[in-house]
Amino acid sequence: MDLVSPSPFWLLKNGLLREYPSLREDVRCEVVVLGAGISGALITHALVEAGRDVIVIDKRDVAAGSTSASTALLQYEIDTHLVDLTRRAGRKSAEQAYRACYASIDRIEQLARQAGAQFSFRRKHSVYLGAKRTDPSLLQKECDARRRAGIDVDFLDEHEIQSRFSFSRPAALLSSQAAELDAHRLTHSLFNRASSHGARVFDRTVVTHFEPGKRGVRLETDAGNLVDARHVVFATGYESQDFLPRRIVRLKSTFALASEVVHRFPGWWKQCLIWETARPYLYLRTAAGRILVGGEDVPFRDPMRRDRMVDSKTKRLEQQFKELFPHIELRPDYRWAGTFGETKDGLAYIGQIRQMPHCYFALGFGGNGITYSAIAAEIIRDSLRGKRHPDAHLFQFDR
Repeated sequence: MDLVSPSPFWLLKNGLLREYPSLREDVRCEVVVLGAGISGALITHALVEAGRDVIVIDKRDVAAGSTSASTALLQYEIDTHLVDLTRRAGRKSAEQAYRACYASIDRIEQLARQAGAQFSFRRKHSVYLGAKRTDPSLLQKECDARRRAGIDVDFLDEHEIQSRFSFSRPAALLSSQAAELDAHRLTHSLFNRASSHGARVFDRTVVTHFEPGKRGVRLETDAGNLVDARHVVFATGYESQDFLPRRIVRLKSTFALASEVVHRFPGWWKQCLIWETARPYLYLRTAAGRILVGGEDVPFRDPMRRDRMVDSKTKRLEQQFKELFPHIELRPDYRWAGTFGETKDGLAYIGQIRQMPHCYFALGFGGNGITYSAIAAEIIRDSLRGKRHPDAHLFQFDR
């Protein structure tokens, strides 16, 4: 399935950072990771650091799937408000999930430094805008809930918003724990580091058959080669749904644009990350002087129908941006669309299912899939060590 439309910004910006071979022989390993996007890279890095013999396989080029289309706003917030998640999962689990996402941003920064890609990570403030006149009460309750969970967050009233921005909103939440990421570049940097420590990465290799057994897993490729592994990790996003016994994700199409380089940002306080309470929500960031605008999500039908909407949807995004920032000249340079999944509670699915021994899933669905993938890397690493990660129960399939 096509995950993105033909012109995602990061592939055009970065180009082909490194070439990887396709698999053309029978191989054995301890762990095979399916998926060479940012999720697969984070997991591979964690497993190699833990001393595992890892092979990575992807049917596309490395980082050419959803990773190339991600606008990569790194935020600890889950698409489900903490007050709502508390009603679903209980206060203890809800707060723990938020704190896990909060801590993952620090972890990603540390990994970027280890991989020599610290320039791909940039700390930012994040502002969550109320879209309706009734939102101040909602956001105040959310602010109080996050503070009880030990999360540092500020409530902004209408006057405080007007003092920072060129627009007015009834209320907002301001968080300092956020970042912008070049996920495409970090993926290549992590695989480069993992390869130097023994990992083997193969792209443009299609797995056509998959057979879990008592002692491990056997995979067969389109070239007829066999891969025998003790364990397999699925880091293939919603395409992993084909291997699961029940449907756990709703597919959405999202749209984005990247502007020409902008030199002045009047009315945009500290070029912070911006998103909003409206659903679907608008989201904004900068990248190398460009403005990235995303949103206008709709249910996914098929790639052709999604791609036909790129022009009309991104023109709407352009208009929404100009309504917020009338004094910033936005000239779109790239337009694209991508497909993502969302779950009923906004939480990822990470771990195993009973029907598939030796198989692990890292399904970071939702608006903060990269932070979920960082969490998944640690949960799966610990599970292969025979340890139970303290956050594992939050994301298990039978929660």
